[in-house]
Amino acid sequence: MKKYLLAPIIAFSLALPAWAFPSVDVAFSPEAGAEALVLKTIDSARQSIRMAAYSFTSPQVMRKLLDAKRRGVDVQIVIDAKGNKSKASKAAMNLVVNAGIPLRTISTYAIHHDKYIVVDGRTVETGSFNYSQGAAKKNSENVIVIWNNPDVAADYLKHWESRWEQGVPWRSEY
Repeated sequence: MKKYLLAPIIAFSLALPAWAFPSVDVAFSPEAGAEALVLKTIDSARQSIRMAAYSFTSPQVMRKLLDAKRRGVDVQIVIDAKGNKSKASKAAMNLVVNAGIPLRTISTYAIHHDKYIVVDGRTVETGSFNYSQGAAKKNSENVIVIWNNPDVAADYLKHWESRWEQGVPWRSEY
């Protein structure tokens, strides 16, 4: 009898799409894999993106965030206030805010050194990779993406929400 009960369970689990199971990808820079994995993660979003960042200057990341917004994805970003005073940072911040993406800066901590993205409440991208050109082309960095793990994503989302609440909305300078 137990054999017969097991058969439908096995058949059902085999019928589930691959995206239904947790998996992990890793990549490193400057060998070009890290940035590509970050961009792939952003591209995978269908409902929401919650980003926490220290450095925020990568044109490629900005472009993908804007693309996600245009696809109807709810994008929100919290970044370190002190680490984003350069022209490049302010240009990126103004760009996303002017596109309708809420962005907050946080100065509660000596450094808001978080670097992660939560996608659709299921997937987390994290690692040492700053969302900057230097991280992609000059620095030794790492990225890990934990796909389809709502429990891990919930922990990161809870942390993100606490930082979002401590942040101050960025007002575009133009």
